[in-house]
Amino acid sequence: MVQTSNFNGGIFVEIHIFENGMKKSGFLILFLLAKVGWSQIGGMGTYQFLNVSSNARIAALGGSAISTPDADINLVSFNPSLLKKENHNQIGLNFVNYFSDISAGELNYARHFDSLYVTFASGIQYINYGNFVKTAPDGQVLGEFSAGEYNFHVTAAKMYKNINYGATLKFIYSNLETYYSSGAAIDLGASWLSQDKLLMATAMVSNVGTQFKSYTNDNYERIPYNIQLGFSKKFEHNPFRFGVIAHNLQNPGKLLYQIDSRQQISLETGNIIPDDFTLLQKTMSHLIFNTELVLGKSLNIRFGYNAARQRELALNNIRGFNGFSWGFGIRLNRFQCSYGYGGYMPGKNTNTFSIVTRIDDFKRSKKSTD
Repeated sequence: MVQTSNFNGGIFVEIHIFENGMKKSGFLILFLLAKVGWSQIGGMGTYQFLNVSSNARIAALGGSAISTPDADINLVSFNPSLLKKENHNQIGLNFVNYFSDISAGELNYARHFDSLYVTFASGIQYINYGNFVKTAPDGQVLGEFSAGEYNFHVTAAKMYKNINYGATLKFIYSNLETYYSSGAAIDLGASWLSQDKLLMATAMVSNVGTQFKSYTNDNYERIPYNIQLGFSKKFEHNPFRFGVIAHNLQNPGKLLYQIDSRQQISLETGNIIPDDFTLLQKTMSHLIFNTELVLGKSLNIRFGYNAARQRELALNNIRGFNGFSWGFGIRLNRFQCSYGYGGYMPGKNTNTFSIVTRIDDFKRSKKSTD
């Protein structure tokens, strides 16, 4: 192991280098799935920035919105099957003020081709961990270094009857001080939408991939993949849309962590009594609940609850908004502007901003002016 770099604000990036690392292999999905362990997911892989919610709508809805049927180009980066012809010529800009001086963002663009009956999208996702002071073991300051990671992605989607299916190919580059790595991953998704467009069901797997270049020679790390199922329901005569997302189903019941500081001590032995998680706790750790108040085309109000985040980031005797999120979207002329607030732990929250616009809207405006 090289080292762990600690960041202020409770978020950290680890470069794990193992002496007996996994041998390099080809990009075979079945092989990768077989190699992935069935243990807890935190810190058990590389390129974790792929799961950062840099989109305001997703952040407001609890960190996942894979069953949201609206034509929002920014949703595509989390579920390729949400890409459709209504996204034609849409551009999406995203920025999140993460913890400490960490920032992240994403740019997306979509285009539909009638001759192919296929919609394509491309974009770039990044995270900037900021600048760090580089020191020798004796504390001598040697200078500064920076760290960042990037995801260049391309998506294709197509409609078959009332099922939309899509795939995203991701090319990943990571630079942490003098260590760098590259890799690739894919997302696969399918979404079914009812005839009245009030009910949606989604199934997908994301981040199935491998490293091409490890941080050090022959020390390859896995990319944790995520199997998700989603459901959303919009009521015909009221403005509410409710959604439920089941995530990390490849690790059933194994998302909760035993934390010594919140455990009890045995009066007989003096040892820590291990957490005994109930079936309900294990089930809830896989669920995200969200709702949107859809007030026409001009205003959306959003709320989300991430059960795993709420439990794992809770502090003893301190109540906060960890696990809860909220936000809104408002249309201003040709721009759809969104804000998302994510509660992680007391005093440590995220603020995410997104803008979506369509190039065709400016063209029509110019023609009308002429």
